[in-house]
Amino acid sequence: MTGTEPPAPAASGEAEAIRGFARRLGLPGLVDVHTHFMPRNVLDKVWAYFDSAGPLTGVEWPITYREEEDRRVALLRDFGVLAFTSMRYPHKAGMAEWLDDWAADFAARTPDCLHTATFFPEPGAPGYVRRALDRGARVFKVHLQVGGFDPNDPLLDDVWGAVEEAGTPVVVHCGSGPAPGAFTGPGPVGRLLARHPRLRLVVAHLGMPEYGEFLDLADRYEGVHLDTTMAFTDFSERLAPFPADELKRLQGLGDRILLGSDFPNIPYPYVHQLDALERLGLGDDWLRAVCHDNAARLFELPHRSP
Repeated sequence: MTGTEPPAPAASGEAEAIRGFARRLGLPGLVDVHTHFMPRNVLDKVWAYFDSAGPLTGVEWPITYREEEDRRVALLRDFGVLAFTSMRYPHKAGMAEWLDDWAADFAARTPDCLHTATFFPEPGAPGYVRRALDRGARVFKVHLQVGGFDPNDPLLDDVWGAVEEAGTPVVVHCGSGPAPGAFTGPGPVGRLLARHPRLRLVVAHLGMPEYGEFLDLADRYEGVHLDTTMAFTDFSERLAPFPADELKRLQGLGDRILLGSDFPNIPYPYVHQLDALERLGLGDDWLRAVCHDNAARLFELPHRSP
């Protein structure tokens, strides 16, 4: 992969629109904390699930960027995404460590990817999480809905302690969208934060659909951030609309909201996520913080020139 591959023709106009959005805000580009790269055999299964309108979604979900890995990386670069993640998550024991090995290799050959690791409640988790941290992992992803586990499982006590001590952010799918799980919702994560109040948790999808309850956790714990993944888009507003009376609080927490997209597994163009954020009318300062500055600070990336 050289990073010089031309964009897919259908995306070239979109790339210019996205870069224009960043230029208008005075940003050098975007930082997207919620993108998916994973081993091809795993990705094929994920795409097959969406193609079948799986039971968690139950709706038609066309994959907009069904491309080979090098093309997907090239697209993000052409969109002006300066840093992104390689989110994967195990659904059973015995998967996390080899997924982490794959991700370490991907990050080594993709310097604009934030080295992303994962974990699952199993006896070996403290060991492989420590190895991931030692290898330079900069963010973890866990999915309480797909994994079907309680974040307070005693097998994870040492894991949470290690990432809390390291200050490494953890993106957590903990909201009950698109369908509730046994351990989704604000309750399990709230109990986790009561035990580990210094955790840097990034609540995926703004906690959809329990938006207000997860904003409450952000009010209570300064390490809690939320990503915008799929929120406010036409697709999500039909299924789980964001309450209008929470917009002022969302604006007030503007230093802890991060851009996320779910690329490539989204049923609409990437630019629509940005349009959806802009039409909230929360102002350019809010957009600059969400689309670049907050993540640049959290991950210690180069900041904009004043």
